Amino acid sequence: MDFSEKGVYCLIFENRGCTLTVGQKGEFSFREGFHIYVGSALGPGGLKRVLRHIALSRDRDRNPRWHVDYLHLGPAFNLVSAVCAPASDRLECILACRIGGDSVPGFGCTDCKCGSHLFYRPDNPLPELVRAFEDLGLSAFVFKI
Repeated sequence: MDFSEKGVYCLIFENRGCTLTVGQKGEFSFREGFHIYVGSALGPGGLKRVLRHIALSRDRDRNPRWHVDYLHLGPAFNLVSAVCAPASDRLECILACRIGGDSVPGFGCTDCKCGSHLFYRPDNPLPELVRAFEDLGLSAFVFKI
């Protein structure tokens, strides 16, 4: 996989139940289970953004920049997988709608009109996400962390 390509990705976090303050957004309560963050990698670094997320989850001594960074840095959350695919179009909102379901309102979607880009599942959603990528005609690349 060429990580300099632009694309779309999902991060899968496993977490215990907790309350977490997320910058200016305030306090959020999270149920124990799995949370899926949907993001885009259309900037100059492309899918290298996924590598940044993996590095951030290993080195928790950093300052958060985006909403999802608070999950990486929170002691209750562990990044367990990342799913990504090259794409030149802005597909994260379409992917977020396709995933849908129980979500954390207003999380990770300040630059679009979606209700959320963070979704909850009681069980590991990796197979579901791979299917969602394939349904969009994308070839999913999976990192297990």
